[in-house]
Amino acid sequence: MKARLAGPITPFAMATCLSVCLFSYAAWLTSIVFCAEEGLRPLLVAAAVFFPVGIVHGIGVWFGGW
Repeated sequence: MKARLAGPITPFAMATCLSVCLFSYAAWLTSIVFCAEEGLRPLLVAAAVFFPVGIVHGIGVWFGGW
């Protein structure tokens, strides 16, 4: 089986990937800081170990969900 290259990554795809990565990191970091300030140790550990939990929690903090 021979691998086929799709070509170089486009600037739009690069910008989209970078935006998603920065958005996810910012949400995760927001969750970590929020939990540390509020003293929510179990959620802090969960957000630090399982980063999707931290991302969802960080987005929730941004929009005032919790």
